[in-house]
Amino acid sequence: MIASLEGTVGAVFADSLIVEVGGIGYRVFCAPAVLTTARAGERVKLFTHHLVREDAQALYGFRTPEELGFFGLLQTVTGVGPKVSLALVGSRPVGDLQLAILSDDLAVLTAVPGVGKKLAARLVLELKEKVAEAGVATGAPAGAPAGEPEVMAALLALGYSAGEARTASREALADTGVGAGLEERVKAALRTLVRG
Repeated sequence: MIASLEGTVGAVFADSLIVEVGGIGYRVFCAPAVLTTARAGERVKLFTHHLVREDAQALYGFRTPEELGFFGLLQTVTGVGPKVSLALVGSRPVGDLQLAILSDDLAVLTAVPGVGKKLAARLVLELKEKVAEAGVATGAPAGAPAGEPEVMAALLALGYSAGEARTASREALADTGVGAGLEERVKAALRTLVRG
């Protein structure tokens, strides 16, 4: 199994790139965010999922271990293959997708090409518990203050709505400051919700 590749970009295509390692060129399917930043001749390191089937083999590449792990988790859902998984992982930060699943935010999931309402509902149904157990990825969603996803995940797990959790986690961060620990921020968010 090929777990990662580090080498020189040989070529960039619409859905993949060639990574040259030790004289061998590996074709790696990647999300657009990876492809748009890759330049021929530059060094690249990708964490890879090596898919082996009777009729084909393929490599899927990601910038972080979190993206790779979430890609694998998505494929445990009935009817979700590598193409849809790659589209989902490439659509937004992993933390955003995890929060969408935890908060039943189907709009975030259906915004991804190839994901309809039925598939989005299945993703939530089959992954909500697994995402809650694993916790939200440490990378903050785009535009979210550092630490906000962890506080939101804790509040969602306690049964608060996504809107309540988002507002309370932002207020808690403002009250406690960036250096505060997770437990302190969650307590501050709960105080905010109680004050209401």
